[in-house]
Amino acid sequence: MSGPPCSVEDFEFVRRLVHEKSAIAIEEGKEYLVEARLRPLAQREGLDSVGGLVGALRSGASRLTTAVVEAMTTNETTFFRDIHPFDALRTHVIPQVLEANGSSHLTMWSAAAATGQEAYSMAMVVRQHFPHTPNVTVLGTDLSQAVLDRARRGRFTQLEVNRGLPAPMLIRYFEQDGLDWQLHESVRRMVTFRQANLAQPLSGIPMMDVIFLRNVLIYFDAVTKRTVLAEVARVLKPGGFLFLGGPETTYGIDPAYERFEAGRTVCYRLRDRRAS
Repeated sequence: MSGPPCSVEDFEFVRRLVHEKSAIAIEEGKEYLVEARLRPLAQREGLDSVGGLVGALRSGASRLTTAVVEAMTTNETTFFRDIHPFDALRTHVIPQVLEANGSSHLTMWSAAAATGQEAYSMAMVVRQHFPHTPNVTVLGTDLSQAVLDRARRGRFTQLEVNRGLPAPMLIRYFEQDGLDWQLHESVRRMVTFRQANLAQPLSGIPMMDVIFLRNVLIYFDAVTKRTVLAEVARVLKPGGFLFLGGPETTYGIDPAYERFEAGRTVCYRLRDRRAS
């Protein structure tokens, strides 16, 4: 692609737009990131530069807004990412939840599901280790409808299944179809995907026993982090568990949560308001 690089004015326009629509904070000095993420979109639109793309946005091409926001959203995900949270899910968290409710139900939410690997990993843990649990609900949400469409198909490339998926689970829950791998319908049926913007009031999200909000808060400013954690607290059941990414914490952001060690990982629970 020819054409000038992203200007300071165009970069600031994209920063404001992305923050307004998704609450994602693009740091100053990240012009190269905007250029790299939006250049392919500009090419698909037949424009000669990212500046041309921003110019179309400025002139009222609202149909491009969603595409730009989705292009600037990080959708990095793998099966059983960092493994320890899923070990904790199996050995500590799910057993405690089922003991508390008499093994009658289990509700789990992957709040930034991307193409579905995290939500399906949660479902496979239940399928393999707690197969007789009735009324299992696994919800996967994301801002991007495009990645959710992929997630619903449950179809993954060889590279994607190579990243984190244990070989026994690949053999047990997938069928090879050409160069790709198709997840069994029995697992796909366990997961429902829907679009949600975490920075806006959550509607239609049921009360949850387990919430994975991993590697999400790092993209938000302090105000948005407090907003998101407050909304999550509203749908986290008393005694439920919240998992964040390794570098993330509720400390100094929302005092409603307390730290809980589960094996080799750390998660969070709502403080007992009666005790406080």
